[in-house]
Amino acid sequence: MTLVTLVGLAAGTCTTAAFLPQALKAWRTRQTRDLSLSMFLVFVTGIVLWLAYGLILGDVPIVVANALTLLLAGSILALKLRHG
Repeated sequence: MTLVTLVGLAAGTCTTAAFLPQALKAWRTRQTRDLSLSMFLVFVTGIVLWLAYGLILGDVPIVVANALTLLLAGSILALKLRHG
């Protein structure tokens, strides 16, 4: 594994892990009132595009990081849509 790949995986781990506390809190409390719906709509759209980009390039760090981030941010978005 190259240094570039390791840096990409480390960056992806950090940015993906940043969503974990918010996702856990939203799952536990079912409260998303203070979260911006428009921000999460735009963000999840961007993550889908990054995931597509990574798949087109065959770039493992981009694919893995964005697939995991999509799961976390997508679940927060789903909770926001369901519970307001």
